[in-house]
Amino acid sequence: MGWNSWNHFAGKVTDADVRSAADSLVSTGMRDAGYVYVNVDDTWEGKRDAQGVIHPNERFPDMKALGDYIHSKGLKFGIYSSPGAQTCARYEGSLGHEAQDAKTYAEWGVDFLKYDLCSFQQNMNKAEAEHSGDINVGKELMIAAYKKMGEALKATGRPIVYSLCQYGVDQPWKWGPALGANMWRTTDDINDTYGRMIAIGSSQAGLSKYAGPGHWNDPDMLEVGNGKMTEDEYKTHMSLWVLLAAPLLAGNDLTKMSAVDKGILTSKEAIAIDQDSLGKQGDRLYESGDLDVWTKRLSGGRVAVGLFNRSWDTRDVSVDLAEIGFKNGANLRDIWAQKNLGHQSGVFTSRIPKHGVTLIVVSK
Repeated sequence: MGWNSWNHFAGKVTDADVRSAADSLVSTGMRDAGYVYVNVDDTWEGKRDAQGVIHPNERFPDMKALGDYIHSKGLKFGIYSSPGAQTCARYEGSLGHEAQDAKTYAEWGVDFLKYDLCSFQQNMNKAEAEHSGDINVGKELMIAAYKKMGEALKATGRPIVYSLCQYGVDQPWKWGPALGANMWRTTDDINDTYGRMIAIGSSQAGLSKYAGPGHWNDPDMLEVGNGKMTEDEYKTHMSLWVLLAAPLLAGNDLTKMSAVDKGILTSKEAIAIDQDSLGKQGDRLYESGDLDVWTKRLSGGRVAVGLFNRSWDTRDVSVDLAEIGFKNGANLRDIWAQKNLGHQSGVFTSRIPKHGVTLIVVSK
């Protein structure tokens, strides 16, 4: 859980923006809700010196000082690079400098690395072309590149969360853990639209068996608070991500957060579903047209249930409590309404607005 600079600031992020985000995580209560990583995405990189050591550019005068500032707030410091020669924004990548960069990051006090495939795809394409289009050659090259940085991070002796960002290419959920990865992107980039968000979230069906403590599927960062979705749509976004046990990396301007957006992002009960000690990722129970029901097993024999209405009208969405293990009925708690719904049995039905959700926790 934390914040990443890309969704709002993209290529214009500065040292001051990152410090301001760190301050805001504290002042808004987000740090205390669990958002502790402050992650600088692409465009911080400057040039390498004669010895090959990477230096930040003029927008980031002193990365060690920035890391110290973030740590002084009780937060953790994240950074970004690529296994290619260049990053997505065409800044300096880590190709050929993996061990050197990992050592530099550790010296700066880095706690998280997002490693973005980007220009390395050209290396993969070239290798495949040289082997008569054999895509396995490209895959092996990519896995070796990610393994190299994983080993370099481990060799520093500093615990650094290793986040693979390669858009789900070649099913990283199957090979990521063996490389020391803690999380891996399962999809291409999200954006601040309902269509893109719901498509990404829905595509996670069937991936639950690959996630668990220390190794997580990552459907990309949160768009809550960036302004182009409705309150119901942002609640859907947050609900689906917490059911997926997804990393929760906010991507909004924390200094201009509305009370509604803050309420969604800091909902203790929603976050508790995401961060439940069992570490189980939820999955889709069933889909009927534009209506979905997702469930996630929680500690203490509880089950979180998300009833989603993807249609353009208000609709009734139902779940049979017996089907999720409560044949004698159960106590229901509505997370967004913050109220107990009492003991119910049989089929629970909720009337849900377009693009909306009802998120409940069911317990014996």
